[in-house]
Amino acid sequence: MYLCTVKYIIMFNQTRRYPVGIQTFSRLRKEGYIYIDKTDLVWQLAHTSTFAFLSRPRRFGKSLLTTTFDSYFKGEKQYFEGLKIMELEHEWEQYPVIHLDLSVAKNRESAKELQHVLMLLLEPFAEKYGQKAGENSPGDLFRGIIQRAYEKTGKQVAVIIDEYDAPLLDVLHEESLLPEFRRVMQEFYQPLKASEAMIRFCFITGITKFSQLSIFSTINNIRNVSMLPEYSAICGITEKELTTAMADDVQILAKTYKCTPEEMLQMLKRQYDGYRFSKESEDLYNPYSLLKAFDDKMLNNYWFESGTPTFLIRQMQRFRTDITSMDHIEAMATDFDQPTEAMTDALPLLYQSGYLTIKDYNRLSNSYILAIPNKEVRTGLISGLIPAYTGLERRGTNGFALRFWRSLYKQNIDGAMQEMKAFLASIPYVEGFKEKLAEVKNYEGFYEYTFWLIFNMLNIYAHTQVKCAGGRIDFVVQMPDATYVFELKVNGTAQEALDQINSKGYALPYYGSDCVTPSQDASASPQTPTMRKVVKVGVQFDRDTMTVGEYLVG
Repeated sequence: MYLCTVKYIIMFNQTRRYPVGIQTFSRLRKEGYIYIDKTDLVWQLAHTSTFAFLSRPRRFGKSLLTTTFDSYFKGEKQYFEGLKIMELEHEWEQYPVIHLDLSVAKNRESAKELQHVLMLLLEPFAEKYGQKAGENSPGDLFRGIIQRAYEKTGKQVAVIIDEYDAPLLDVLHEESLLPEFRRVMQEFYQPLKASEAMIRFCFITGITKFSQLSIFSTINNIRNVSMLPEYSAICGITEKELTTAMADDVQILAKTYKCTPEEMLQMLKRQYDGYRFSKESEDLYNPYSLLKAFDDKMLNNYWFESGTPTFLIRQMQRFRTDITSMDHIEAMATDFDQPTEAMTDALPLLYQSGYLTIKDYNRLSNSYILAIPNKEVRTGLISGLIPAYTGLERRGTNGFALRFWRSLYKQNIDGAMQEMKAFLASIPYVEGFKEKLAEVKNYEGFYEYTFWLIFNMLNIYAHTQVKCAGGRIDFVVQMPDATYVFELKVNGTAQEALDQINSKGYALPYYGSDCVTPSQDASASPQTPTMRKVVKVGVQFDRDTMTVGEYLVG
């Protein structure tokens, strides 16, 4: 469905074409690329809404969806042959379509430059439908184009806007630029409400959710379908679609990895599955990454080829985000499905951009559990956070983490602690992180953050502030044959830390555990369950050297 370079894979005398990076529906259909049929949902949305808004993370198929609407409203029936929509649509009426991709308006340095780009976007439609004198602003020209398209064709207009928020994302942290950019975009979108009688359908996509008042002006009838169960799978690939329409692709990849199709499905699930966009949504695979894996015959972290966005890291630092809580956040919908510019923390941005997703829903409390979707997201996020939160590059941190992990794997706690001591002494303590933790020398949270980043980078099961009957455990690391329970002390001793583990029963939940924690390594082979050893470690940090002072093992 959503796919860049074309490769050919021959199986069962069939050619599989993966259009990685190709986002035009008509081209996909015309040139025989793989397409996962979502046209029944396209028809349903087109016939139940006039103004609709859909928020989805980047590289999740939004652009392909907009071009599908484009072809549908142009009446290009030939591209829909054999798809679900053919059982629903019988008229195939043609409408004038104004399709705008605002991703070209990213990274602008002034409101004047942004206005100029918007005028260039409208230029092809002005050439087709005309431009009157005085239409010198994007909003005025947009209004005139809609009116003339309606008058010349005698048909209502379909307006499709992809990545409407692209011009604003890079200036979220710029207090001087954001209001100016917002005013430009408000003037640009204002004609949509004024032209309502001339619009057959208006579909707007983006990553984030800006409030209607500040961006869409008087448009108060936009239907936000982002969290509606009936449209949760309109972008993304479901388990059923993977095991039916893409069963051959799974089998091809399984042969490459010399495993069974069932084992490959589990690997793909850990790597790319886990997104949910409503309380009743089934899990969804990231379409770009999944099909890129089939194209390359390799499981990799494709979503982060361009890195974690700078705007996200900046917002997390600005709001002093507790990164260790991202494995389990309980929140109401209003906490994360809210306008981005009204944020009081980074939660809405983390959810809307795909770094957190819905994992569970409690009907009694009407609350949601949010967490990191899968291994791919976790790996990419940690890679972006390590330099921002420790001042170190990932490569150097990776070397320490691997050495520390090997020591724990061999149950060599002395070697592991020596590695930790040397590593912590090397951290430069970047200024932004000092602000987050206030007085770093007296705050165990600094070390918890550092450990969380390290272990998650290696995809080892590691949790900070683990709830139990006796309180909160500072840190738990689970290996195939051992569970390590850490208590960290800055204002105290290693003995006091160890005594706290014992007195509060922190280790009790892990005794008798004989099941191996599923590896987050998508290439790992299944492991045989073993009885885990429980290792209690009390650690005292030296406030002067900013590293491990002493430790005791119990």
